[in-house]
Amino acid sequence: MEQPNCSYIDDISGGDLEFRNKLISIMKSEWPLEVDEYRGNLSDSAFAKAAQNVHKIKHKLGMVGLVDDYNLAVEYENHLKEGNTERAEEFEAVLNKVSHFINQL
Repeated sequence: MEQPNCSYIDDISGGDLEFRNKLISIMKSEWPLEVDEYRGNLSDSAFAKAAQNVHKIKHKLGMVGLVDDYNLAVEYENHLKEGNTERAEEFEAVLNKVSHFINQL
């Protein structure tokens, strides 16, 4: 199972600690809001809105080095657009994994 990391953030920050910290700060502030909004939309069966939330979230998965989980998000986003939630539990596990990682930064 892949584990989140800061390799991509470190690469794009190019050693600029201020920029790195700003990226992490943005992740820490946006992540819980986006996850909560996704969960609310999923709970309300607002699958088109939940798909939009997954679309936003998937880019953050890439930022923390989760290539396989990014691909899962792409597939899940497409499923949600069709009202299919069969990958919801897998995606929820990814959200929890990333939430734990972000909280540790």
